[in-house]
Amino acid sequence: MQLVALALLLASLGAKAQVLATYSVTGDAIAQPLAAAVGDAARGRAIVANRQLGLCLLCHTAPIPEERFQGNLAPDLAGTGARWSAGQLRLRLVDARLLHPQSIMPAYHRTDGLTRVGTAWQGKPVFSAQQVEDVVAYLVTLR
Repeated sequence: MQLVALALLLASLGAKAQVLATYSVTGDAIAQPLAAAVGDAARGRAIVANRQLGLCLLCHTAPIPEERFQGNLAPDLAGTGARWSAGQLRLRLVDARLLHPQSIMPAYHRTDGLTRVGTAWQGKPVFSAQQVEDVVAYLVTLR
């Protein structure tokens, strides 16, 4: 029940009209960027730290010392860039359940197959393709 509430909140925060990028999963990664523009690590850090957009710090701890009350339900983001490639991180952001069906990580760039999503937010991803790329760009810097 808490996961559904989180998914609804995440969907509501990213409720502006966005188009889903097409992608291909190879193994445990999405090798090709979702957006034409290169991801910006500074924008990605801002998204991760933003409690109204990404809500990453609700579950994760990250090396963002100015943000208090970070989560401990999910892996620490420190060292993320040393553990996973950009493609592996991209897949985890787009839809972690493709790797781990029981994951509580929300799908940030998916709209199909979701249940109990409010009418105003149906068909709208939490992150745009560019925002996914920005977060990936930040996460790969965490070595």
